[in-house]
Amino acid sequence: MESSQEMMVLGLDPGSRVTGYGVVRERSGVLELVAAGVVRTGSENDFPTRLGVIYTAVAELIGRLAPIEAAVENVFVSKNAGTALKLGQARGAALAACAVAGLPVFSYEPTIIKKSLVGTGRAEKSQVAFMVGRVLSCRETFALDATDALAAAVCHLNQRRLRRLCGTQ
Repeated sequence: MESSQEMMVLGLDPGSRVTGYGVVRERSGVLELVAAGVVRTGSENDFPTRLGVIYTAVAELIGRLAPIEAAVENVFVSKNAGTALKLGQARGAALAACAVAGLPVFSYEPTIIKKSLVGTGRAEKSQVAFMVGRVLSCRETFALDATDALAAAVCHLNQRRLRRLCGTQ
């Protein structure tokens, strides 16, 4: 249940082989790590099966952790169109799970997420991971896909707080 003092966000970093997830709770302006990890789809599985694994895992996370909103990293358009298409389909599987659960989804460009945490949109993944650890006051190390997902959740909470303070929410 959302109150003016609590918000829980599911961050997602979709990938066709590894999808990172992270759940962050904000209580009275203080961020707290709830859960983080990765969904490995199994490279031996055919592509439709991997999409099903992503959908099922995200749906299970939503059911178990009950986030109020989701923040998803937009697909990075690479030089390889086939890779970009697969990433888009993995993102679609994750978004479908959010939609079926009635979870509002907010999308952010990777550069916006990095700038929100590190101060520059061209930050390295290791810099993002370091700042996620600092912001969430945790010493645990996670897979980079999980820290990217946590970064998306933190970015969303920052953007949400800013919109509220500016009166645009």
